[in-house]
Amino acid sequence: MSEILVLVEHVDGEVKKVTLELLTLARGQGAPSAVWAGPGYTEEARAKLAEYGAEKVYVADSQEIVDYVVAPKAELLAQLVSAASAGGVLIAATGEGKEIAGRLAIKTDSGVITDAVGLGEGFVADQSVFGGGVNVRSRVAKGTPIVAVRPNSVTPEPAAGAGAEERVSVTLSDAARAARVAERVKEEKGARPELAEAAIVVSGGRGVGSAEDFALIEHLADSLGAAVGASRAATDLGWYPHQFQVGQTGKTVSPQLYIAVGISGAIQHRAGMQTAKTIIAVNKDSEAPIFELADFGVVGDLFQVVPQLVEEIEKRK
Repeated sequence: MSEILVLVEHVDGEVKKVTLELLTLARGQGAPSAVWAGPGYTEEARAKLAEYGAEKVYVADSQEIVDYVVAPKAELLAQLVSAASAGGVLIAATGEGKEIAGRLAIKTDSGVITDAVGLGEGFVADQSVFGGGVNVRSRVAKGTPIVAVRPNSVTPEPAAGAGAEERVSVTLSDAARAARVAERVKEEKGARPELAEAAIVVSGGRGVGSAEDFALIEHLADSLGAAVGASRAATDLGWYPHQFQVGQTGKTVSPQLYIAVGISGAIQHRAGMQTAKTIIAVNKDSEAPIFELADFGVVGDLFQVVPQLVEEIEKRK
């Protein structure tokens, strides 16, 4: 079986959930090989990667890899694609991940697919394109398949792998050193899960009415252990920070459950959440486009519906 390289997403030494999803997908294509880039590698991280199927773990834990912007990771992957004769590369479809995928495609003279939501036999990727209006299946026609997969597109499934560790180094080109990271500011992390990786997301829109009333959305999210999102209209009005915007110009989420509260469902918003497994909409307008997409819909005043919903959730805890 050919090696399928999986670029590990990690923060402070902790393997992020999207990596486990990628390893799950990789097992259907060949022998998964995790690629750890940057400092923070631990035995616990190796064990987690092995638990989800990594037969090999390439470790390049040089600080220099993260001292520069994006390019070093692309050069590391290009080196491993050649050395391992890799059958494909899987990367998380984050902002950074998609740039790495594009740079890697150029370096290896290969095709690249981004924003995949599934992966079938022969590296055939499922995609939702044109603002969600069309679902397509795509396959790279040249070189080594490089696929960037949206977080939460699949359910991670453990399957023990050997997890054999192999230390590697990369000599960075002058081009890779063209943009240096000047400063990092660590954002304080709250109790809620990260939006792009959350299994449950509760989003509010213009119908919420004000920044103060977004506390209602937060209350519902906290009762479910969910992340909070917002429509572009709500963020543009200053009701919620822009980093929580869900949509074509914001973040793309694919949770198991998405609850849209007071969101009309414009195509730009739908493009960022329509791959959710189950969608629930709450809106007082029965003609709102969001109901065309929703699995379950409640036509009613969110200020009456949401408190009742929270009450019922709390009863069942």
